[in-house]
Amino acid sequence: TTITISSNHWVMAWTGLEINTLAILPLISKSHHPRAIEAATKYFLVQAAASALVLFSSMTNAWHTGQWDITQLTHPVSCLILTSAIAMKLGLVPFHFWFPEVLQGSPLTTGLLLSTIMKLPPMALLFMTSPSLNPTLLTTMAILSTALGGWMGLNQTQTRKILAFSSISHLGWMAIIVIYNPKLTLLNFYLYALMTSTVFLTLNSIKALKLSTLMTTWTKAPALNTMLLLTLLSLAGLPPLTGFLPKWLIIQELTKQDMAPAATIISLLSLLGLFFYLRLAYCATITLPPHTTNHMKLWYTNKPTSILVAILTTMSI
Repeated sequence: TTITISSNHWVMAWTGLEINTLAILPLISKSHHPRAIEAATKYFLVQAAASALVLFSSMTNAWHTGQWDITQLTHPVSCLILTSAIAMKLGLVPFHFWFPEVLQGSPLTTGLLLSTIMKLPPMALLFMTSPSLNPTLLTTMAILSTALGGWMGLNQTQTRKILAFSSISHLGWMAIIVIYNPKLTLLNFYLYALMTSTVFLTLNSIKALKLSTLMTTWTKAPALNTMLLLTLLSLAGLPPLTGFLPKWLIIQELTKQDMAPAATIISLLSLLGLFFYLRLAYCATITLPPHTTNHMKLWYTNKPTSILVAILTTMSI
């Protein structure tokens, strides 16, 4: 990740992306479950294709302009190829199909890495090349990402898939603003990474992979579950919480750029996301399961909540 972020030559950036991909593969396929192996294979194929496209776009640009510098991407064809390569890396629509599948096949801690740290190098490339990218294409992809992330997350019961679709819709918010104000994209990314880390670590500590198991976890860590409700609402972007800040700034910036219709559409589409966050929150804290729980003996857990989860939760609310 550091190699890619700190590089200003395309080949170094590409090397960083490749090392990154190869490093995460053993973490995905660690459990030797067929599902995990399948996820690792899908991840490898998609990332290898995207890296090849990155290399191809930089070579096209160097062929036409003689420039290998990342910020000097000026040729329109290489800009288009690079946009699609970064979209594949990040999981933006229409290259989003691999992301929920890979996340579902990997353990929660690896899922956390995939949703946050592995998104940082492509984000950095997007940030550095943002002045020369095509605004119409990025705006279209962003709105489609938010729409599909919301719609496809509605009928999911697996928490990892829900978080994958939430990631896709958040990436939509980041992609729509990257041309006009790249710093806002980074702010959005940092806050998103913070909140998603909190949710993943909370789910990891209460071992909830499905909505049905989430219903019986309120006896394991009542306080943590209550905080999960607030973190999820923050991830949805409700006003008094942290997650509202980037959305508000992005809508403001879009309105300044005479893109009020796009701002309206993307705000309405994030309501779809709010629906499944609320459902997760309902299952975690508000609803009681219809049957008596077997976890009554777990009122006091021997293992207290880790300091990291506590700090992250406090920061993301």
